[in-house]
Amino acid sequence: DSPRSNVAEYSVSEISFALKRTVEDAFERVRIRGEISGYRGPHSSGHAYFTLKDADSQIDAVIFKGRLQRLRFEPESGLEVLARGRITVYERRGNYQIVLEEMQPRGVGALQLAFERLKKKLEAEGLFDDAHKKPLPLLPKRIGIVTSPTGAAIRDILHVLDRRFANVHVLIHPARVQGDGAAAEIVAGIRALDAWGADVMIIGRGGGSLEDLWPFNEEAVVRAVFASKTPIISAVGHEVDFSLSDFAADLRAPTPSAAAEVVVKEQQALANQVQQLRARLGRALTHRLEEARRRVQVAKRSYIFERPDELVRQRRQEADELRMRLEDALASQARDARQRLVHATRSLSLLAPSARLVRVRERSAELRNRLRHAGSGLTESPRQQLRTRMAQLDALSPVAILTRGYALAWKMPERTLLRVAGEAAPGDAIEVRLGRGMIAAKVERIEEGHDAQS
Repeated sequence: DSPRSNVAEYSVSEISFALKRTVEDAFERVRIRGEISGYRGPHSSGHAYFTLKDADSQIDAVIFKGRLQRLRFEPESGLEVLARGRITVYERRGNYQIVLEEMQPRGVGALQLAFERLKKKLEAEGLFDDAHKKPLPLLPKRIGIVTSPTGAAIRDILHVLDRRFANVHVLIHPARVQGDGAAAEIVAGIRALDAWGADVMIIGRGGGSLEDLWPFNEEAVVRAVFASKTPIISAVGHEVDFSLSDFAADLRAPTPSAAAEVVVKEQQALANQVQQLRARLGRALTHRLEEARRRVQVAKRSYIFERPDELVRQRRQEADELRMRLEDALASQARDARQRLVHATRSLSLLAPSARLVRVRERSAELRNRLRHAGSGLTESPRQQLRTRMAQLDALSPVAILTRGYALAWKMPERTLLRVAGEAAPGDAIEVRLGRGMIAAKVERIEEGHDAQS
């Protein structure tokens, strides 16, 4: 036996599993700090894979989709973070890695950097453009509020609303405004109040550190504010505090109390404004009435009211003058028309269309006779020449010669004209053309040596 035969034997999978159990038991939960490296954004599955490193070492890291969506910042290479997770072994490759459950930028400087980077990204997409800002209603009937139900912000808002306009209807959607899950609850509140039909909405909380206010800087909250159909007033922190929700909201208030003062006007101030408008309306109506009375008095003293019959008489006289001028014009036009008719009748009688028609017919007959005689003279000479040429052609025609007892013979089937007897052989089929008709024959014998005169 081998000296090592007493050592236990394991498969690769068994070793990997044993290491996995050992590592996971020893490092069930750890906090780790390091710099993100090789981050390329979420995989198609929604998970993110990257490396955490320091000056001397590195470890593979993975954060799954659900945890990644709850991060308060946008991870990227070069950012130093503080993370919490558990060490595990990826058995397929046999290497260890950390599965992250939480991660945040390390220090306030890192949070501020994440704030600036996300602000730049959303600003480039147009989420902060003034063109998307919606106007606030003058007198909202229903005011929605998304904040903590136990914080000072809700007490301040309700106190201001009760003092300025006690009969306003308030819809409160409670939400955590700090810590894990706060951003999701704020988003849910915005969407719920938007669906319920609030006229205007206030979101916010009291002051705090950048970390405390961070839920209002998360991308999901900013996009929910931008997408809301209901006008939103953002009141996060104190006057010196700014959040990304402030930039996306339709109006930013420095404090929750200021937001309540903006959203409703003081009841007494509205009553005073209505009274002022009523007084202005009364003065305007009085002025308009006095002006109308003055115009009536002026009209009563005018010529048209003092002597209206004179105006009617003048218009009647003008109408008579116009009627006489019209009658004269019509009579003049009738005389001119009658004169033109007389001239036309006289011209027609002088022209005598029937006599002109007789002369035209006579002239036409004369021209027809002259044309007939001229045509006969022109064609007689060519006809005589044609008859002479036809006689000459008949005399020279081979067909005419055939009528005097001659014949033409062709060797068949080539249809070759025979000029001497030697061009045919006994048994050949020939075709003979006579003066009138054709004869098909067969050669019986050939006699050569006889010319045409013998």
